[in-house]
Amino acid sequence: MNASLASTGQQSGFLAEVERESHGNLSACLQCKKCTSGCPVAGWADIKAHELVRLAQFGLKDELLGSRMIWDCTSCQTCATRCPQKVDIASLNDALRRMSRRAGQVNGKTVLPVFNDIFLRTVRKRGRMYEAGLMASFKLRTLRLFSDMGKLPMMLWKGKMPLWSAKVSGRKQREELFRRAREMDGGHS
Repeated sequence: MNASLASTGQQSGFLAEVERESHGNLSACLQCKKCTSGCPVAGWADIKAHELVRLAQFGLKDELLGSRMIWDCTSCQTCATRCPQKVDIASLNDALRRMSRRAGQVNGKTVLPVFNDIFLRTVRKRGRMYEAGLMASFKLRTLRLFSDMGKLPMMLWKGKMPLWSAKVSGRKQREELFRRAREMDGGHS
């Protein structure tokens, strides 16, 4: 088999994997760039929304899984709303995030996976968000101890970051939900 045919097989294999994981039809993308023109993070993104789809179509796995954009996406759904083909880039990014973590290719310039882990652990344990604990854990794990300390007094004064938070009942039900989510993700969550 020649190199171009082998490469094509790898590309289509990766595209099929991404489409299966994202439940989307990336092959429908027309590259009209309407998704990118409405994207609130496109101005600083390392890869634009329409480029994510094209990279997946071309099978450029490493570029996608190591991208910062898959973590910077806010999942606002503006891209999906604007797309004439209904390509859901937020779902694509969710799939690429999972794939990136499984492959150990998370972009080193993002701390969002750390934030996500702490957030989910807090919800799993307490049944609700505990902002002060989340921020303390985040600051310690990322060593960004004083990066936005000036905002703390106002947040405390406005009641946006209570110092104490009660646990919510239903821990067994939460554990069951997290177990099922892990199973749906193939045991990788």
